Amino acid sequence: MSSLGDILVIDDEPNALKVISAILSESGYDVEAVMDVDDACQAVDARDFDAVVTDMKLPDGTGMDIFHYVKEKRPDIPVIFLTAYGTVESAVDAMTGGAFYYFIKPPDYVNLKGILSRAVEQRRLKRELSQLRQRLARGKETSRIIGNHPSILRIQEVVEAVSDSESSVLIRGETGTGKEMIARALHEQSRSRRDNEFVAVNCAAIPHELIEAELFGYEKGAFTGATSRRIGRVEQAAGGTLFLDEIGELDHAVQAKLLRVLQEKEIERIGGNQKIHLDFRLVSSTNRDLEKEVAGGTFREDLYYRLNVVQIKVPSLRERREDIPLLVSEFVREFCARENKVLTFGDEVMNLLSRYDWPGNIRQLRNVIESCVVLCRGVEISPDQLPAEMTFGASYRRDKASLKSIREVEADAIAAALHECEGNKSEAARVLGISRKALYKKIKDFGLDDS
Repeated sequence: MSSLGDILVIDDEPNALKVISAILSESGYDVEAVMDVDDACQAVDARDFDAVVTDMKLPDGTGMDIFHYVKEKRPDIPVIFLTAYGTVESAVDAMTGGAFYYFIKPPDYVNLKGILSRAVEQRRLKRELSQLRQRLARGKETSRIIGNHPSILRIQEVVEAVSDSESSVLIRGETGTGKEMIARALHEQSRSRRDNEFVAVNCAAIPHELIEAELFGYEKGAFTGATSRRIGRVEQAAGGTLFLDEIGELDHAVQAKLLRVLQEKEIERIGGNQKIHLDFRLVSSTNRDLEKEVAGGTFREDLYYRLNVVQIKVPSLRERREDIPLLVSEFVREFCARENKVLTFGDEVMNLLSRYDWPGNIRQLRNVIESCVVLCRGVEISPDQLPAEMTFGASYRRDKASLKSIREVEADAIAAALHECEGNKSEAARVLGISRKALYKKIKDFGLDDS
């Protein structure tokens, strides 16, 4: 049977604490009980409670201290006060300040359970509303997988089939192919996960010496500089999805710890000894050949099999050129809306974009379109606004030898057309399939004279 909610109860009277904890536990709540302000604040740091029930008078402070701490750290958690007659005025002040309810001790436990149920439900509704607003702010199409290539249609089918599964997913593909977008689609289509966090960690961007603390968190004093407790990214993903991008970058020590977390579904923060049970769905990605790294001993075989339950292979953009017009249209629409512009692009631009090899894949295409939209001062994006390498055709290579070869071939073709048309540049431009303006520019660039 699932818990009705996680409740923190604070009372310095052992018998009262025991009675309240037992009653709430029997009602279906998961209760953590502490007896002072310091332990209560540590508990709030460590766990996402659905409500706090606290006595007003405590040995190291007051319930108001806890109330202010909760409002600072987790302002959406409702706080219910238990107070003696002598501190009713303080409880009323707390209600004015945003507390959910207060009871005179000993409370009517039936009424307490009813009020607590309302508090927990109200908090959950607020979270759902907040998450809905976040999704709307990101845009309805944030994780829409765009494309009609058979491989993309197959990916869409796989995402739909496994979105509600608890199995780990490994997404493979070159850098910039949209692996994180697919991971987000898995999360947002999951009925059990989408209302909780999607936590993305770029393993390649975090220094090796910091990655363990970033993933698993640490306790105050765990090492020099650890001046307070830190919740790790794995713990932040509780109830939701953890996306480990470029997981092949993890070293062996972190791989071993991650494997244990996946097996046990629990973590220990660095410097701590408390086991924290976690429920999350792992999605990872890599641009490496993990089978080769397993064979070479740089990646753990047991972890690889844990990650590779469901595999999604993402094609490079050059393998799905027919999707380029769709992607271009999407990016032009997105950036025109942002820049408050209305722009079009002609066939010549689309032909250049479709022939280019796109070593940076979709990420590079998106950046190119953003640059074109931002810099365009007219109503149409022209070839002149594209990066120089794209005007040399789909066979462009970055090394100078290949670039020189392409220039020589293009110069020879222009010279031959001019010769065939007896120097008539308009006719030569028509034969070459380019504009007269572009021909004049290339004649100048290549240093071709009338002879």
